[in-house]
Amino acid sequence: MNLMESSRPGILVLALGMLALTVLVGIWAARRTRTAKDFFIAGQQVGLLVTAMATMSAAFSGFVFLGGPGLTYRIGVASLFIILPVGFTSGLLCWVVGRRLRLLASAREVYTIPDALECRYRSRLTTGLGALAVVVGTIGYLGAQILALGVLIEAIFGTREALGSWSLVVAMTAGMAVVLFYSIAGGMMAGVYTDLLQGGVMLVAAVAVFVRAIQVGGGAASIVGAIAGSDLFAGMLRPFGGVSVMTALGFFFVFGVGVLGQPHMLHKFYMLRDARQLKWMPLVLGASQTVCLLIWVGVGLTVPALVAGGRMMPLDRPDDATMRFLLDFTPDLVAGLALAGALAAIMSTSDSFLNIGAAALVRDLPRLLGRPIERQLLWGRVATAAVAVAATGLALAYGDLIALLGTFAFGTLAAALAPALAVGLNWPRVTAAAATASIATGLGLNLVLELLQRQRLVPGLGLPLVDGVLPPAVALAGSFVVLFGVTWLRGDPDGDKIDDDILAVMRS
Repeated sequence: MNLMESSRPGILVLALGMLALTVLVGIWAARRTRTAKDFFIAGQQVGLLVTAMATMSAAFSGFVFLGGPGLTYRIGVASLFIILPVGFTSGLLCWVVGRRLRLLASAREVYTIPDALECRYRSRLTTGLGALAVVVGTIGYLGAQILALGVLIEAIFGTREALGSWSLVVAMTAGMAVVLFYSIAGGMMAGVYTDLLQGGVMLVAAVAVFVRAIQVGGGAASIVGAIAGSDLFAGMLRPFGGVSVMTALGFFFVFGVGVLGQPHMLHKFYMLRDARQLKWMPLVLGASQTVCLLIWVGVGLTVPALVAGGRMMPLDRPDDATMRFLLDFTPDLVAGLALAGALAAIMSTSDSFLNIGAAALVRDLPRLLGRPIERQLLWGRVATAAVAVAATGLALAYGDLIALLGTFAFGTLAAALAPALAVGLNWPRVTAAAATASIATGLGLNLVLELLQRQRLVPGLGLPLVDGVLPPAVALAGSFVVLFGVTWLRGDPDGDKIDDDILAVMRS
């Protein structure tokens, strides 16, 4: 079923209306984007609500609306270990790293996370590796958004029936073309205000879809009973679902601690107009995140119950769970809100990643090579297109669930950046050598282990780890161990190599 062939044009109107609003925001923002500061950090003139909503939107989007229910369909309640840390991650993010970054933006001209690394460590190698990690992780995370966007467009316009195996490719390309338009035009100015728009829609849609899911499933007890009595979903409701204990705990570790190294979230703190507003940020951010996760739980458990009860056909592609539920079991208004929210969420989050990746390519890496680029606004827009092409290629080549591609990207950024930022911005003893070794370990180890894991079907090339261990969890743990180990061996107890203004930020 798709909207173009259905008798429910109201859903299509709402979805297309959100798409049109997104484009209009890009046009509006383009007229207000005059400098690199406007393009990369929205002129540092954003209030608390917009900052919090933009941070939430950048973190969730297609990963939550489409990826979460799809992953739950495949591995059961183990997927919830990804979202359980949300109870403390907003406070951790704001108090451990976010506050330092905002104060740093008051002391220095910083636009990116590599800028912060350069201020703290004064090392080209440390900053260069950090910028490389940002590019790699950004392309991976953007790939997950593009994949989610393709799934969404397929459902709205019915391209799968018309184009067959080329359907997803065409849908992803068309969606990214629209994202590129407003990203290149408005940069972060477009992204942050689109985040506000879609964040509000996401909150309303998540509550509405959750309530509807519980109603359709016949209540929580009925949903649990249907799943528990089905051979198709045997083990889905066990404490660790259909995966090992190591995998579930790995999810919790990576998404609980790894949030401290996510540039698409940390970047938002640079934009905040007044650092004093940070005291309210954990409350606003945490509350909005919790509400949005209702759709993960509601749809993620209701769809297997519907399949188990014979009310829905088994899914060929788990990532279709949300779309099948919305199109077959929800009223026009609820489905339209959810589709509009998901569409805007994916597009605005994609804009954030495009902006961050472009900044690393245009600002960070060239400057570290001793060849800074002039006319950064122009070349930032060119780099945005290049990042989009690379991410689309990765999404097509990866060939797996949205949530798994997102986990790989999240883990890459976490392992490479979380220790150097979270520990380094709070402990003066950490040196550039320790940070460099940590970033290199986290980035390299995660990429190597991910490659080995995806080659398990090749004889003699299995993953040389305990079964079920997540590569990002191993890489993140290794990165922390290396940081503390090198600091213990070569740390500077007095922190006298840190500039005075940076040291004042760290001790404030």
